[in-house]
Amino acid sequence: MKEKIKTTADCFWYGIFLLAYGVIIGLIVGVIDAGFGRVLLGITAFRGEHIVWLLPFLAPVGVLIVWAYEKYGGSSKQGMGLIFKVGHGEEEKIPLRLIPFSIVGTWLTHLFGGSAGREGVAVQIGATFSQWFGKKIRKNENTNVFLIAGMAAGFAGLFGTPIAAVFFALEVLVVGAFQYQALIPAISSAFVASMTSRALGLEKFEYALAVSIPLNAKVFCMLVILGALFGVVGAIFALLLKYLKEKFGQMIENPMKRIFLLGLFLSILLLLCWQGRYSGFGTNLISLTFGEGTVYPYDWVLKLLFTVFTLSIGFQGGEVMPLFSIGASLGAIVAPFFGIPVVFGGALGYIAVFGSATNTFLAPMLIGAEVFGYQYLPYFFIVCAIAYVVSGNYTIYGGQKQRD
Repeated sequence: MKEKIKTTADCFWYGIFLLAYGVIIGLIVGVIDAGFGRVLLGITAFRGEHIVWLLPFLAPVGVLIVWAYEKYGGSSKQGMGLIFKVGHGEEEKIPLRLIPFSIVGTWLTHLFGGSAGREGVAVQIGATFSQWFGKKIRKNENTNVFLIAGMAAGFAGLFGTPIAAVFFALEVLVVGAFQYQALIPAISSAFVASMTSRALGLEKFEYALAVSIPLNAKVFCMLVILGALFGVVGAIFALLLKYLKEKFGQMIENPMKRIFLLGLFLSILLLLCWQGRYSGFGTNLISLTFGEGTVYPYDWVLKLLFTVFTLSIGFQGGEVMPLFSIGASLGAIVAPFFGIPVVFGGALGYIAVFGSATNTFLAPMLIGAEVFGYQYLPYFFIVCAIAYVVSGNYTIYGGQKQRD
C-alpha cells in the first residue's frame, strides 16, 4: 500500500514538472516566435514595395546562406531532417546554432523574394530550445517529451492554433502512433506560446465562414471528391519536392553553385510572373480567396511549382503556409463546380492539402476548426480523412516514419 502511495505521489509530481516545463518552454518560444514572425511580416511588406529591386539579388543571397551553413552550421544544415532524426533516436542532440541560422536564412529568403513558408523554422526553434533545455535539467529523461513540447510551442506560437499544434507535434514523428507521454507539456507549451506571441503583437489568421450547408448525402459525396482532389495535390507536392531535391543534387553537386545558377533562373521567372505574385508565404492568394478578390485557375499550380523549386535548390523556409495558399486558391477555383461558396471551398482546400502533404489527419482538421469555426468540424473531418487516405505515405518530411 505504501509503495502504491509513493508511486502515485511520484506520478503527481512528475505531472506537475511536465506542466511547469511546458509553461516555461511556451513563454520562451512564444517570445522568439513573436520576434521572428513580426520581423518576417515587416520584411514581407518591404519586399512587396521593392520587389523589382530585390529579386535580382536572390541568387547571390542564396550562395551566402549555403556558404554560412556549410562553414559554420554543422549538423544544423539538416533542418527539419535533424529534428526527425533526434525524435527517432538516430541523433542525440540539436545544436542551438540551428535557431539563428534558420531564422536569418528564412528572413533572407523572404526578403529577396523566395517562395517559402515559415512554420518549419518555428517548429525547429521550439524543438531545438526545448530539447537543449530539457537535457540540461533532466539528463536521463526521454528527450522525445521535450522535443514534442517544443514542436507544439513553435507551431502554436506562430499560427495561434494551440490545439492543432498539440496534435501536429504528437502525430508527425511517426504516422499512426501518438506520443502520449508528451501530452501534458505539449498542451501547456502550445497554449502558453500562443498566448505569449499574441500578447506581443503577432496576429493570428482567422476567418468566420458564415455559410450554411446541410450535411446530406449529396454534400457528403462532394466532400469525398474534394478530399480526394486535395489529397492528390498534396501528394504531388511531396513527391515533386523529393524528386527535385534529388535531381538538382545530381545535376549540380556543389550546393553553392547549384543555388546560384538555379536561383538566377528562379528570380527571372518570379519577376516575369507578375513581379513576385508567387514570392513569400502566399498570403496574398489566401487574402484574395477569403477577401473575394480574383484568384486565377493557374495560381495554385504556379505557387506549388515556385515553392517546390525554391526549397529544392537550398533556400530556407517552410512548406505549410505555401500549402495553405495552394489549397485555398485551388479550393476557390473548384468551388463553383460543386455549387458551394468560394470561401467554403477555399477553407476545405486550405486544411486538406496541408494535411495530405504532411501525412497528418487530426492537426489539419483542428486547424480548420480554430481558424474557420468549430461548427464546420464534421465537414473538415470528412475532407481531411479522405485527403489523408488518398495521399498514402507521401510526405514532405523525409524523416517521418510509418508505424510498425
